[in-house]
Amino acid sequence: FPYPQVMFTACELGVFDLLLESGKSLSSDAIAACLGASTMGMKRLLDACVGLKLLAVEVTQEGALYRNTEISNIYLTKSSPKSQYHIMMYYSNTVYLCWQYLADAVREGRNQYERAFGVSSKDPFGAMYRSDEEMLKFMAGQNSVWSICGRDVLAAFDLSPFTQIYDLGGGGGALAQECVSLYPNSTVTIYDLPKVVQVAKEQFVSPEERQITFHEGDFFNDSIPEAELYILSKVLHDWDDDKCKQLLAKVYKACKPGGGVLLVESLLNEDKSGPVETQLYSINMLVQTEGKEQGAAEYSKLLEAAGFGVIQVKRTGKLYDAVLGRK
Repeated sequence: FPYPQVMFTACELGVFDLLLESGKSLSSDAIAACLGASTMGMKRLLDACVGLKLLAVEVTQEGALYRNTEISNIYLTKSSPKSQYHIMMYYSNTVYLCWQYLADAVREGRNQYERAFGVSSKDPFGAMYRSDEEMLKFMAGQNSVWSICGRDVLAAFDLSPFTQIYDLGGGGGALAQECVSLYPNSTVTIYDLPKVVQVAKEQFVSPEERQITFHEGDFFNDSIPEAELYILSKVLHDWDDDKCKQLLAKVYKACKPGGGVLLVESLLNEDKSGPVETQLYSINMLVQTEGKEQGAAEYSKLLEAAGFGVIQVKRTGKLYDAVLGRK
C-alpha cells in the first residue's frame, strides 16, 4: 500500500512546515485554507499521517487539532538541519516513476529511464542529470542523506592520519563538510563532473569553507590526482563489476603508499538474506543504474583485484556501512 506517497504528498504540500511555523496545533480546515487544498482531501491526508505517526491529533470541543510529531519536526520540515525533505521529493518525483516499470526492469535487466522519462538509459547519470533542475534535486537529496548518515560512516574508522582526501563523486559536498568537521586537520577535494561542481559551488559549499576544494572531471575518463585517501560513497553500487574494477585500479595507481580508499555502501548479508532495506536499494539500482548492492566479501574482492590490502569492514547499524582498503 502506498504509505510513502502519503508522506511525500504531505511534504510537497507543506503540511509539516506549516505546523512547525505556526507553533500551535491547527484544524484541518485551517491547514487546508493555508495550503490551498480542499477541506475533504486535507482531512483524509492528515488522518492518514496520524495513522503513520507523522502527526498527532487532539480532539477538542472545537474539533480535531493536528500537530507534528518529533520525527516530523526533525526529518520532514525543510528548515531542520536533518531534513529529509529533498530526498523525499526526489523519490516521489523521480525514483517512483522508474519503479512503475519494475517488471520491465526485471525482464530486461536494465534501468527504466527511457520508459519513465523518454531519455536514453545507456548513460545513467546523463539520464539522472537530464536537466539542471533534476540534477539540483538529486544533489540536494544526497546531501539530506549525509546530514544523518555521514558522521557514522566517517567515524567507523579513525581517518585522522589521512590529511589529503579526495571525495570521488562528492556531489553537493555534505559528506566532505562532515569530514572536515570530524577531522579538522584534513582537506577534502570534491571530484565530480564540471556541471556538478559548478552547482556545488553556487548552492551548497560556501567559499569560506577553505578546507574543501574542487576538481572537475570524469573519473572514468580523466586522470585522478594523487592523495592519501579516496572516498567512494555510494559510487560502486551504480556500476557493474568491470566498471568498478576499472575505477578502483585507477584509484590504486593514484593513491600514495600507505594511503587507502574508503567505500561507503549499504552492505548485504553474505547470504543475501537482508537487510531488507539493502535488498530494496538493490532493486532501485536495477531500475535506475547499471549496478547493484553487494556484500562485504564482494567489495573486498573488488579491492583486492585492484591491489588494495589490509581490508577492514565496519557495519554501522545504520543505512550505510564502511569498507577501508589500504595500499
